[in-house]
Amino acid sequence: MPMVQTPNGDTDDGAAMNGGRRPTVVAAPVSTSPELSARPRRRTFTAKDKLRILADIDRATGTGATGAILRREGLYSSTLSDWRRQRDTGALGALSPGKRGPKAATPNPLTTEVILLQRTNARLTQRLARAEAIIDIQKKVAALLGMPLTSKDDAP
Repeated sequence: MPMVQTPNGDTDDGAAMNGGRRPTVVAAPVSTSPELSARPRRRTFTAKDKLRILADIDRATGTGATGAILRREGLYSSTLSDWRRQRDTGALGALSPGKRGPKAATPNPLTTEVILLQRTNARLTQRLARAEAIIDIQKKVAALLGMPLTSKDDAP
């Protein structure tokens, strides 16, 4: 166990301090800074901000001026390259921040029709099964009562 120095220079063996008690460790205060959010958020720049920063970079002359602007804005040179490429292709709309994450699929107009047809098919299949069960019961009742059933299918 490491030796702990006391204010008077003596080593601490646990018995000579505060009447034989060890000092208590006090935890840091739990208060959080109001400037910090509970969850960090990704910065987004509007197209106007991007064009302003690009204009500042284009006007910058002298050694280190571009680096100073990048540090001031908290950007990387690769981000600046992407913005320049988007601006040069004339994609001003591409400079506006896009929504991150998976893109929502465009709804197929036939999807609702397919769902309705599947429901109709399931309902009709159920009705057919009931009708066949009723016909089977009628045939059994007729056979028990000794009444011959004549149908168009049985006739030659």
